[in-house]
Amino acid sequence: MEKFSEIINGGQLVLVDFFATWCGPCKMMHPVLEQLKEELGESIRILKIDVDKNEGLAQQYRIQSIPTLMLFKNGQQLFRQSGAMRLGDLKNLIAQHQ
Repeated sequence: MEKFSEIINGGQLVLVDFFATWCGPCKMMHPVLEQLKEELGESIRILKIDVDKNEGLAQQYRIQSIPTLMLFKNGQQLFRQSGAMRLGDLKNLIAQHQ
């Protein structure tokens, strides 16, 4: 399995969703992210990181509320927001960085 740092340091846009299985807003994000991947295909990579299974990574990125969405390209954090987002807002965000 690729390491998180290798993935976010690549040239492809990477949307990271820090979530938990018990989190209501996180569950609401799942179909939004599925639709986003369906529409954007290989132009973006979407990673879902379970904060309960990846506590060290969550601490490293100072995740204090979930869901937290982060956008990376070439190792640079381009965006970060806690809370659920609508599909249209995510698509606009990604279009700004492609």
